[in-house]
Amino acid sequence: MALKYSAKQRKLYLNMTDAIGARWIDVFQGDTDFYSAAYWDLLTNIWRQDAPVRKTDALRFMTGIKSAHTAGKYIDIALKKGFLEEMENPKDARSKLVSLSSAMRRELDEFFDNAVEEVREMSVKLPKRK
Repeated sequence: MALKYSAKQRKLYLNMTDAIGARWIDVFQGDTDFYSAAYWDLLTNIWRQDAPVRKTDALRFMTGIKSAHTAGKYIDIALKKGFLEEMENPKDARSKLVSLSSAMRRELDEFFDNAVEEVREMSVKLPKRK
């Protein structure tokens, strides 16, 4: 397969993802324990929903975690840290709902604003295909 982009273009992409990754750590005030695909999957998928989700659905958001028990530990930590909030499900008393805390929603809104800005800036620097 012929490559479509130059090494310089690929490095620009890596620089952009590095900047976005650094901002992800800033969301958690530098706590690198949350620099993981599991938290990325969990928090960004809940953010996408714009509404509380069933806890069992949130467990499935973490695609790299195959054990529901292990995924539950990630949710428990996010709840203890105040990133998520848990509530009763008014439609089904057998399940719980989780949502982003208002502080985490604001942090992620700012994070995505900055990420989109990085993409826009990089697109100006990125020359056309080689």
